[in-house]
Amino acid sequence: MVQFVSVSKILELVNKHGIENVLKGMTEYVEEDYRRWPLFDKTPRVASHSKVGVIELMPTSDGQLYSFKYVNGHPKNTKEGKQTVTAFGMLADVDTGYPFFLSEMTVLTALRTAATSVMAAKHLARPDSKTMAIIGNGAQSEFQALAFKAVMGITNLRLYDIDAEATEKCAANLDGKGFTITICRSSEEAITGADIITTVTADKQQATILTDNMVGAGVHINAIGGDCPGKTELHKDILLRSKIFVEYPEQTRIEGEIQQLDDDYPVVELWEVITGTAQGRATDREITLFDSVGFAIEDFSGLRYIYDLAKQEEDSQDLEMIADPTDPRNLFGLLDIKEAAE
Repeated sequence: MVQFVSVSKILELVNKHGIENVLKGMTEYVEEDYRRWPLFDKTPRVASHSKVGVIELMPTSDGQLYSFKYVNGHPKNTKEGKQTVTAFGMLADVDTGYPFFLSEMTVLTALRTAATSVMAAKHLARPDSKTMAIIGNGAQSEFQALAFKAVMGITNLRLYDIDAEATEKCAANLDGKGFTITICRSSEEAITGADIITTVTADKQQATILTDNMVGAGVHINAIGGDCPGKTELHKDILLRSKIFVEYPEQTRIEGEIQQLDDDYPVVELWEVITGTAQGRATDREITLFDSVGFAIEDFSGLRYIYDLAKQEEDSQDLEMIADPTDPRNLFGLLDIKEAAE
């Protein structure tokens, strides 16, 4: 049997434990696995691109557990009343090859993305950071805000989206959750006074959400939206002024903001900062940039965390996904085929 977490079950778990507690816990799991980074199999995700989106598989293993995630990204879906991103994932035992946990990962991906963002900012942003601008107020924005509040105590938010209804939605969802929210009319207005800038837009194009003259000294940029070839959010000159941190360079150079730079442009792998083998922010005036595209190890962490929550539940759901004959050599015997009478 394979334990299964459905959409309704993950929502139940988040509501039972509280979303901020879940985000804190998931951040701890992600950081724990970043500290074990060299143990993992690492490969850029396997992507199938079309004119309207991308479908990807994201596998990894730490030698004991194996995980994969199926995920899509179709920005045009929102106009059709569908999600931009949907996903599911699985954990398996390396020793036997048997899968033992299957979970929805649309909600889980939003949680682990926010957890990864705040983990990076905890190590890279100025310690006195108090205000965050969120540019792009779609499906990920509330998760980002709540993660930064739960882990770093960020409660001042400046929101902007080219779609004013998206900003109103985000502000309404976060109302009463301990934030001081400013709704802004432009990117320039949004980043005014911000210590941390999160860009999380969805259009599959080379966009310029921030230009070089907009970004002052000392900020931390959490760039999430650029996550496939040909899709960026930041002007190249911002990258040239920043100290850049990435998850896995071989993937980020294909999909991230740094696809705008030469292949040998120096970047720092985030796991090295977390383990103390590389320096993060050097001065309060330095611009730090986390060029995040999402990586399979973060999905591994998210699946581990949700599995550990779900296995404590008395009403866990199991799926009969694996054929299990009494004699493993007699799979055919499961069919119990009766010959038709002559």
